[in-house]
Amino acid sequence: MGEFGDYFKTWNWETGFRYSRNEGQNLSTGDVSQPGLRDALLDTDPATAFNPFLGFLGQNSKAARSGVYVTLHNTGQFELPLAYFHLNGDLFNLPAGPLSFAIGSEYRGERMTRDRDSLNQTFSSIGSVDGQGFRANRDVWSIYEEVRVPFTSPTWNIPGFYSLEVDFAEREEWYSQNTSAVLSPFQPATSSKYNAQKPKVSVRWQPLDPKYIGALTLRGSYSEAFHAPQLFEMTPAGTQDFVPVTDPFSTPTVYQIEERTSGNPFLRPEVAYEWTYGIVYSPKWLKGLTLSADWWHVHLRSLIFSFLGAETFIANNPPPAPPAVQNGPLVFRAPSDIPGVVGPVTLAINPNVNVFEARFEGLDYEATYILESSIFGHADYGRLTFTLNGTWLSRAKFHPGFFGEDLIGIAGSFILGNSFPWHRANFTLYYDAPPDTWMQGFDAGAVVHWTGQYNDDNARKISAWTTLDLIVNYTFNLPPPAPASVPG
Repeated sequence: MGEFGDYFKTWNWETGFRYSRNEGQNLSTGDVSQPGLRDALLDTDPATAFNPFLGFLGQNSKAARSGVYVTLHNTGQFELPLAYFHLNGDLFNLPAGPLSFAIGSEYRGERMTRDRDSLNQTFSSIGSVDGQGFRANRDVWSIYEEVRVPFTSPTWNIPGFYSLEVDFAEREEWYSQNTSAVLSPFQPATSSKYNAQKPKVSVRWQPLDPKYIGALTLRGSYSEAFHAPQLFEMTPAGTQDFVPVTDPFSTPTVYQIEERTSGNPFLRPEVAYEWTYGIVYSPKWLKGLTLSADWWHVHLRSLIFSFLGAETFIANNPPPAPPAVQNGPLVFRAPSDIPGVVGPVTLAINPNVNVFEARFEGLDYEATYILESSIFGHADYGRLTFTLNGTWLSRAKFHPGFFGEDLIGIAGSFILGNSFPWHRANFTLYYDAPPDTWMQGFDAGAVVHWTGQYNDDNARKISAWTTLDLIVNYTFNLPPPAPASVPG
C-alpha cells in the first residue's frame, strides 16, 4: 500500500456487534377465574361450594376460594442482535477543499414474545386485563452513504460565494417481518416485506467574508423519513375491553359491547417529507451575539393510529341484509330474534390502521449572547449566557382518513392527546464561574418556559402559562490519584 502514501490517513472505520435480551414476568394475585367461579357456584358440596352472599364477616372455605381466586402468570421477552460497519474520510481534494464521504451498513434482528396466562388468553378472568399472547420477529438490513462537496471556500474569497457546501445523503432499508397466528377470531400467521430509499440534501452558503458585516450563513435542506411499525403494532393479538357504542344498523345492540384492540400485520410504514430554510447571523459589531431563524415544513403520511374505537369500525362496516349474519373481519353480530332486523353486535375488533395525514409549518428562532467578563479589562469573573428560543406554529392540519375528505386545522387546539399552541418560547440565563479559581466547577442558571394559549378538546380556552426552573451545579475537580508503584 506504500504507493498510496498518506491517502488513507484521514479515513476512519468502526465495526461492532451487540446482543441484548430482556425478560419480564408479571404475577397478578387475587384475580377471579370465570370457569372456577362458575363451577364453585354450581357446586352442591358445602365444603367446596362458593357462597357470594356470606356478607362482610362471612368467609368461604379455603377449598372454595382456591378454585375462584387465582394468580395469573404472564411473561415476555425481547431480543435484539445488532451488527454494524462504518467508514468515513476524504476521497480527494477539490479546489475548494476535500470531498468527504461516509458509508455504512447495519443489521438488526428484533424478536418479541409475549406469553399470556391461559385465563387471560381465553378471556376468562375477572379483575385482570385479558389479552392474547403473540410472537413476532423482524430482520432489517440497511446501508447509507453521504458525500459533502465544497464548491467554493474562503481561500478563494469570491464575492457572493465566500463558502458554498452541499451535502448529499441517502439511506436504504429492507424489512422482513413475521407475526404468529391468532385463534379467536382466527387470523393466520403472516409475513410481509417492504423497503425504503430516502434521500437528504442540504446546502450551506456564506455569501460574504465575515470581516465585512460578520458571519452570515444561509442554509436549507430537503429530507425524507421512514418509520416502520413496531412489532407490537403489527401483531393481530387483541386486548379485551368493554366500551359504550351506538349501533346505527341495529337497535338490539346493547349499550356496552366487547372490543379487542389489536395490531395489524398489514400496516404500512409511516413516511415524512421535510423542507427547511434558515439564516444564521453573528454580527461584527457585537461579539458573542448569534441570531438564527429557520422556516420548516413537515408533511406526514400514512400515520399509524390505534384508538379509532369500536363505534368507528361498526359505522364503516355495514352488515349484510337479514337474515344473513355479519361475521367479521372487524365486526361480529349474533343472529337476530326479530325477522328483518340486523342482529346485535357481540364483538368489534379495533386494529391499528394507517389513516392520518398531517402537515405542519412554522418558524424556529433563537438569539444567544455570551458575555465574557474579561472584555471589560478586569479580572475574569466568569461568563453569562443569555438564550431566547421559540417556535411559531404557522399551520397545523391533519386528514383523519375515512372521517372526511378535507384537512382539518388543529393549530391552537388540543387533539389526540396533544396540544398545538401557536407559540412556545424559552428564556435561559446561565452563569459559569471562571476556571483556575476557587469557584471553578460552579455554575447556575434559570430557565423560563412559556406556552401560549390554545383551546382544549371541549373548545375551552387554556390561557398561556409560564414555568420557572432554577439550576445550581458544582463539579468537583479533584486531583487524579498518584500512580501506585509496581514491585519489581
